Amino acid sequence: MSTVNLQKTLSPFALWALGVGYVISGMYFGWNLGLEKGGTLGMAIATVAVMLMYITFTFSYSELACAIPKAGGVFDYAERALGKNVAFIAGIAQTVEFVFAPPAIAFAIGAYFNAFFPDVPIIASAVVAYLLFTGLNIIGVKVAAIFEMVITVLAVGELLLFVGIVTPNFDAANLSRNAFPNGWSGVFAAIPFAIWFFLGIEGIANVAEETKNPQRDIQKGFGWAIFTLAMLCALVFISSVGVGGWEAIVYQNGVSGATSDSPLPLALSIVTGDNHLMYHLLITVGLFGLVASFHGLILAAGRSTYEMGKARNFPSIFGRVSNKFRTPAYALLGNMVVGLLALFSGRTGEIITMAVFGALTLYVIAMVALIRLRKQEPALERPFRVPMYPVFPGIVLVVGSISLIAMFVYNWEIGLIYIAILGVFYGLFKHFRR
Repeated sequence: MSTVNLQKTLSPFALWALGVGYVISGMYFGWNLGLEKGGTLGMAIATVAVMLMYITFTFSYSELACAIPKAGGVFDYAERALGKNVAFIAGIAQTVEFVFAPPAIAFAIGAYFNAFFPDVPIIASAVVAYLLFTGLNIIGVKVAAIFEMVITVLAVGELLLFVGIVTPNFDAANLSRNAFPNGWSGVFAAIPFAIWFFLGIEGIANVAEETKNPQRDIQKGFGWAIFTLAMLCALVFISSVGVGGWEAIVYQNGVSGATSDSPLPLALSIVTGDNHLMYHLLITVGLFGLVASFHGLILAAGRSTYEMGKARNFPSIFGRVSNKFRTPAYALLGNMVVGLLALFSGRTGEIITMAVFGALTLYVIAMVALIRLRKQEPALERPFRVPMYPVFPGIVLVVGSISLIAMFVYNWEIGLIYIAILGVFYGLFKHFRR
């Protein structure tokens, strides 16, 4: 086993860029499909509940990340508080989230290129993106973080420009038209799409070992990131629906039929038309948001798999650090192989849902670990303590558990596959541990 350590280079601003970058693609595509389930009001209720969960989760997770600054994130927290068996389940759930989210974004990147270059197949562009950004992450975390900062700032700026262009055409009547078509069942069905707004922010914790001063800087990075994302979520949601009603940014023809993964272009076309210079500029720049999340999640996934390998819960080669680059190169390559296999399945929606199952499992286990550590180790050094304890972690437990149950009710087939993945890996874990 190599004794080379991960390189400490990340600042609070870099953590902010990573946190926002992990998530920001969720502002660009996918979330609008929740409007088809719940309408404006149903999706809004789901989004407010999920936003509350993520704000309280961010504060709660910051306490864990500052007290135990390890690359494994929830795996390390659960191992210390709940033992190796629960830690393994938490580690697998985290791996599912971080490994299955990038293929969905890679497919969207391929679709963007295909729209401008129809002769280039979507899969080909997606594969090139995987190779390029996995290689960038192998070269070094500092190079990867600088790239992420630049691309994230551009993506945030593009969203603010979009809001500025469409807001003058905002009409409050569009928010209330057919706002609650499926009642409360639509609220629960919309939950995974509301989660897609924020999925992945917990990846900040997975670069704790590469942060210059994790006990001080992680809370800053988490706090700035969740504030930025909450504001962007509200602005994008309200302004997009407000220009033409929710049907206009869900259906390609604005009425019914085939759904679209491109809500912002649909909203923008109502204001500028689809031949306006600003329309083409914003659609082109919109690629930055997808790239920021894709690149950032590859970075976080590499650290999660690395920690599982270092603990020998995965093959030990994944727990090695490259002597040349001081990055978890083997873990990054292993994740790329799994991601490409998922990509070739062509089932983007199911891949997103699988990632959400992993994320919700992670959130629930993390909060149980936080509460348990408060009781077991009251003397543990905690540079940051979650405010209003135990209310904040309690909110995460309640909303996260309800969301997880709703996910199983409305996506039971994918839920069974997710349970099977956990069961198979847990069985292998127990067998080889013996």
